Amino acid sequence: MNRVTKRAGIMLVFIAILVGGIGFFLWEFYTKADRWVVFSGSPHVYETSSIGSGIVVDCEGTLLLDTRGDRSYATDALTRQATLHWLGDRQGNIGTQVVSHYVKAMSGFDHLDGVYAYGDPGGRAELTISARVQAAALKAMAGRKGTIAVYNYKTGEILCALSTPTFDPDNPPDIAGDTSGAYEGAYVNRFAHSSYIPGSIFKVVTTAAALECVPDIEDKIFICYGSLEFGVDRVTCERAHGNLDLKGALANSCNCAFAQISQMVGAENMMRYVEKYQITEPLTFDGITTVSGNYDVTDAAAVELAWSCIGQYTDQINPCRFMTFMGAIAGGGEAAQPYLVSSVRVGEEQTYQAQPVSTGLLMTEELAVTLREYMLNNVQTVYGTWNFPGLTVCAKSGTSQLGGGQTSNAMFAGFVADEEYPLAFIVVVENGGYGASACVPVLSQVLAECKAVMDAS
Repeated sequence: MNRVTKRAGIMLVFIAILVGGIGFFLWEFYTKADRWVVFSGSPHVYETSSIGSGIVVDCEGTLLLDTRGDRSYATDALTRQATLHWLGDRQGNIGTQVVSHYVKAMSGFDHLDGVYAYGDPGGRAELTISARVQAAALKAMAGRKGTIAVYNYKTGEILCALSTPTFDPDNPPDIAGDTSGAYEGAYVNRFAHSSYIPGSIFKVVTTAAALECVPDIEDKIFICYGSLEFGVDRVTCERAHGNLDLKGALANSCNCAFAQISQMVGAENMMRYVEKYQITEPLTFDGITTVSGNYDVTDAAAVELAWSCIGQYTDQINPCRFMTFMGAIAGGGEAAQPYLVSSVRVGEEQTYQAQPVSTGLLMTEELAVTLREYMLNNVQTVYGTWNFPGLTVCAKSGTSQLGGGQTSNAMFAGFVADEEYPLAFIVVVENGGYGASACVPVLSQVLAECKAVMDAS
């Protein structure tokens, strides 16, 4: 009897182990099967080393990438070049970020049917960008390095996000053997993964901080003699601007006026407001995390604080994040965060749909309205409204000095104030010289194409 009881106990232990093992397998299957299916070696969603789970189209339905079988891109060479940094190349030097993050949605996996798109046409990812606008931006950049981006600050949809230099993935150059420098940094998505000395576009941040914390700042007058001494150091302007109020100081981009403003705001307040406005924070969307910016005046001398408020010193901004800050000004203090993938469908089923995410309130509506008025004045009195027909553009230019005898980077950032065209933008032309003269012709062409696309939708 004891022997039977012992055997029965052993059997119960084996049964318990078996049931436990089955339970563990079922739990692992339920919680991790989607990850197993889309791992990088899965034959269900990959063709050799490339994702083979569907197609990618732009906001107007233009085919940009077909990942099934032999990887193929748009039929137009200009479109292939203009969208390279989002769709990747065949060699894997530039990642297929907008597809790889949505492999599960593109493959159509569920626990009951498995990869039910396998052997079928696969998924269809629709991007927010327009191939037409991307191509217009590439033409306008005319071979220069940098980035230009435009997004809808109400919805978060990115209409344009171009990074240059670029190349045709169907006819890749010998980048490793290039000695001209034409393809230097071609593998980098400058919109998302680069940071730049902002130059005078940062004066919008300083203006906002001054309006928040300096009493009666709009009533004060700043005198510019062309230079302002800080002991043995000094801040200089290209010319003496004379007497300026805050609005005039921003329109004339007066370094001496902003050096004086920096002492009124102070280092502690500047750092606090930079953090409040999220200027240096990274953004994450569609599996992409942008690089962080930098603003640190903890141990800065008075002249260093002055240069930091002018957008020099150790200041660094990421184009995507600064564009979003422009959107928050346009949106009355907050904006939608940018995104690139609008939706994914597999057959008749929608497996992903983007949802707008707010930045949160970065500033009061009253402050945003004042900044819009100042930036509109910049365009009306300095840059020229005729450059943007049919659009009410508010903006600030910047010329970021690089040192070492290099030509300055040209910067331009702002937004469109019209209700029907809620667009914020940033333009960076590396070694382009003066901000407005280099960037305004580029932006003019791109915004005109954005307007045409929006009017047609």
